[in-house]
Amino acid sequence: MKNKKTIYPVAIIIILVSGLLAWQAVAKQNNHDQVLSQHGISKVTVYKSPTCGCCVEHSKYLDKQGFEVEVVKESNMPAIKSKYNIPREMESCHTAIFGDYFVEGHVPIEAIDKLLTEKPDIDGIALPDMPAGSPGMPGVKTEPFIIYALSNGGISEFMTL
Repeated sequence: MKNKKTIYPVAIIIILVSGLLAWQAVAKQNNHDQVLSQHGISKVTVYKSPTCGCCVEHSKYLDKQGFEVEVVKESNMPAIKSKYNIPREMESCHTAIFGDYFVEGHVPIEAIDKLLTEKPDIDGIALPDMPAGSPGMPGVKTEPFIIYALSNGGISEFMTL
């Protein structure tokens, strides 16, 4: 039988850490809920190739975040990228429209919330390619996600997650 003096401090630490993690998750969701209600953007249109499965997964992710997601199967995705002036090196598999902004690729909700809260003078944001571990993509995140701000064909760093 283990010493009770050793077990109790470990149990208390586990309970405290679990409570802190739960509190952080609730605070994060409350912040996102505030973003949705403050900016009135609840509908998102996602343009995707008819055969892309990871786009479906990212759309489900947006739905779970409280957005009403309309998925448009588009056989001419290059036309969508061109319409929104998304440079080739910033492209991903789908393009989502949030009000006046586009969100290119598997962008995490933290970046979308920042975009909708700060309302910068840009056209949209992008997470190029399809990084493993990003929302809707299988695998494990192996490096930080660099989210780019796009404006009139120009590219700058928006945030890193």
